Amino acid sequence: MFENTLDNYAHNNGLKDTNTLFKVLFAISTMLVSLISTSPVVPLTITLVMSFLIIFQAKIPWKFYLKFLFIPFIFAFITFIFMAIFFGVGAHVLELGIFNLAVTADGFNRGFLVFARIMGGFTCLAFLALTIPMTELFSELERLKIPQIVLEIAMLMYRYIFVFLDEAMNMYHAQETRMGYISLKKSFKSMGMLGSNLFIRTWFKGEKSYLAMQSRCYDGSIKTLKEPEELRSIGAHNFSLLITFEALLLVGVYLTGSFRIF
Repeated sequence: MFENTLDNYAHNNGLKDTNTLFKVLFAISTMLVSLISTSPVVPLTITLVMSFLIIFQAKIPWKFYLKFLFIPFIFAFITFIFMAIFFGVGAHVLELGIFNLAVTADGFNRGFLVFARIMGGFTCLAFLALTIPMTELFSELERLKIPQIVLEIAMLMYRYIFVFLDEAMNMYHAQETRMGYISLKKSFKSMGMLGSNLFIRTWFKGEKSYLAMQSRCYDGSIKTLKEPEELRSIGAHNFSLLITFEALLLVGVYLTGSFRIF
């Protein structure tokens, strides 16, 4: 299962022994720099740096990483196309010849900036998800004084996403063993039945999961495991690396602020 593979990589990767707080601060601060950049140069640089760290330092297989990036890449690319065509003003750089649609320089630059920001931000999130187990991540977020209600919702969402996926896969395999996808017509029918029943079955499965939590003394607050204080210090070396890297990115944001493709 995809989620099991994700958790396995989070617990077994080349950066698993790196300080967790350092990785959290590194990813979050880098993502914020990507979001404030006014040109696509820095976000694309962040995308390359994060991808390098994930593949060559964390030793995550590149095929799995590309699959992990596929959906956000498609979303970012579609956003880029729509913004390039519908949200620009000024001179046209490409006439599409359909319904008087055209790509403008302003739309292209805006769309490409949004595309770069999405990819830069998501690679930072991928770095968090693929190098830090979720229990450690939530523990560090709690240490950073993230509101408890936000952490509770995030932990429950993380859990119930997998409940949803498990139920979907179980239903799909049950249909498959009954020749539910032997032809195109049966495939459409089976997918329709799966979609119509999935929400209800997931709801019941979630209720059972909640009852199981209550039977284990759940009182509305999920406790997180915390490392000993001596293991939670970032260290002067890591802190200096973090400051230097983010400073270089901010200099890049300043120097490339007026960069435009058109």
